[in-house]
Amino acid sequence: MSNCLFCKIIKKEIPAEIVFEDEGIIAIRDINPQAPVHLLVIPKKHFSTVLDIQEEDHELIGCVFSVANHLAIEEGVDRSGFRLVVNCGEGAGQSVFHIHYHLLGGRPLQWPPG
Repeated sequence: MSNCLFCKIIKKEIPAEIVFEDEGIIAIRDINPQAPVHLLVIPKKHFSTVLDIQEEDHELIGCVFSVANHLAIEEGVDRSGFRLVVNCGEGAGQSVFHIHYHLLGGRPLQWPPG
């Protein structure tokens, strides 16, 4: 998507603090962090919402969780606890329509979240 913020970050057209990258996933620090640790784990394949994920994408999406686990350990929130959040649609708080997973930790997280 030519106008997609995250596609531009993936193509290195917009700078971001990259904390992880492989052939299918990029992870960056959120520019407006809501917790001491706030990373975005982003599949490089463009999906507008989680509703666009197809059966052939299951392996890629599984890798998102592996990367999130690795980053939680690396960031030191694996023992204290962290949250992995994906929003689907404007009503759920999705503001960039390229799926991304928020990894939040480093402080007590309240429930319910919103």
